[in-house]
Amino acid sequence: MKLQTFSQEETLIKIERGFIMTATRQQLRDIIDVVDSKELGVLYHVLVRFIPESVPLPDEIEAIRLGRDEIRRGETVSHDEIDWS
Repeated sequence: MKLQTFSQEETLIKIERGFIMTATRQQLRDIIDVVDSKELGVLYHVLVRFIPESVPLPDEIEAIRLGRDEIRRGETVSHDEIDWS
């Protein structure tokens, strides 16, 4: 399957029967307009996951620091060493 590139205005929304389907931002807005108002909270929680955080939270900064310390001490396991069976 040949990879496609998408413009900034296009968002990959699903793969169905081997075809890649895209939607523009306006099409997504139009879909939101027809969603039952009782379901908007669910939709909000799904969509907000796609928004990257610009500032890491304190616990995220600490987790990064701990991970880097483990790497420096050689306390990591390589992907090849894991028995995935």
